[in-house]
Amino acid sequence: MFDKLIKLDQQLLVFLNNLGTERWDVVWLYITDKHNWMPVYLLLLVIIFRFLGWKKGGYLLLIVTLMITFSDQFTNFIRGVFERDRPFNNPDLASYLRTLIRPGRYSFTSGHATTSTAVTVFLIATLKPFTKAIYLLLVFPILFTYSRLYLGVHFPIDVTVGACIGTTIGYVFYKIYTTTSLKIFSS
Repeated sequence: MFDKLIKLDQQLLVFLNNLGTERWDVVWLYITDKHNWMPVYLLLLVIIFRFLGWKKGGYLLLIVTLMITFSDQFTNFIRGVFERDRPFNNPDLASYLRTLIRPGRYSFTSGHATTSTAVTVFLIATLKPFTKAIYLLLVFPILFTYSRLYLGVHFPIDVTVGACIGTTIGYVFYKIYTTTSLKIFSS
């Protein structure tokens, strides 16, 4: 059963990865680079401080920083436990993939998927009472995680499990934020 799932995972990656073309490579290379999302991060800062003010907004950023750190370290822990090689390191797959970058060795789970989903879930849960436009943020993890398949550096299971873990992390940190901010800012 597990072997069949891994085989399907590999086949799906080859299919999705081979949908790519040289014309679109530059776009997906741009999307996968977290630094290129700076305008979105800056817009989110403006939204956070506009609706929450300086104190609550600053506290929210502290929680987001802790959440990103936790997400990153948890992803590294999982990678160390499973040690699943990246697709381009698999000799049976490498010749079928369009690999455009070669990040670190291990693939499971995707840090891009985990962290971008965690931040998105957290911010949507926190800011939805103020603006329904915050749901547009869902585009971020979808594009960000798909870029990892397009570039051939993660398997579909890596990004799917990463998104599930990220959803959980985002929700848990949202609960931590709401509980602690009520105590801090109600006195």
